[in-house]
Amino acid sequence: MTEVNDAIRTLKIHDLRHRDEAPAGARILVDRMWPRGVAKADVDLTGRLPQVAPSPGLRTWFGHDPERFAEFTRRYRAELDERLADADHGGEDDDGAADQLRELLDRAAAATAEEPLLLVYGAADREHNHAEVLAGWLRERIG
Repeated sequence: MTEVNDAIRTLKIHDLRHRDEAPAGARILVDRMWPRGVAKADVDLTGRLPQVAPSPGLRTWFGHDPERFAEFTRRYRAELDERLADADHGGEDDDGAADQLRELLDRAAAATAEEPLLLVYGAADREHNHAEVLAGWLRERIG
């Protein structure tokens, strides 16, 4: 594993509930909606950036279907690229998505293996979820 891979990780929010202490690093929830079955008081998060999650339409289309994951990945990465391009060119950002994406990129660039950026998500599938796609996209940008 490269240093960049060690610096950006994903973590299921339900795993945070069962720890005596929070793991090292910045723990950022990257879901648009608060995960079901998790009380806010039960998890120790550094922050929440809901606007970096996939658009509601894309999330609904995907439906957490592993057979759609490759196409979901392509579409979500395109959304991220578009948000970043809009921010770079002074485009409209009514929902704060570009600002949140910039904040996440800054956190990713500052992350280390000892103080990683942990992208926290609520999806049941640990392999086929948007946090994994987002982690890969961030690694490419800062690698």
